[in-house]
Amino acid sequence: MAKHRRPGPPNQPSRAAPRIDADAPLAAYDKRRRPPMDIPRRHRPAHGGASHLRPGEARVLEEWNGFAYEPVGTAPNLAAAQAWMNQLQTDNGPAA
Repeated sequence: MAKHRRPGPPNQPSRAAPRIDADAPLAAYDKRRRPPMDIPRRHRPAHGGASHLRPGEARVLEEWNGFAYEPVGTAPNLAAAQAWMNQLQTDNGPAA
């Protein structure tokens, strides 16, 4: 059976990266500085484990600084962490 290209899961952003201008002198550098999967903010459970389990527990909030994710605060629960993540999209328009 032949290999088929399938789209990723519907609950994840597209993995397609925007085109890089080949004439730009810092194009390779800028490509490395993009956050993984173009997600500038993320949250993680404070005590580890899957993010969908125990939605009432605290979350660590992280932002991409150009090189790695760094902690910027905490949220008391999953709903507050998701609201913090979505705040960037509503302040600056939809994330591309």
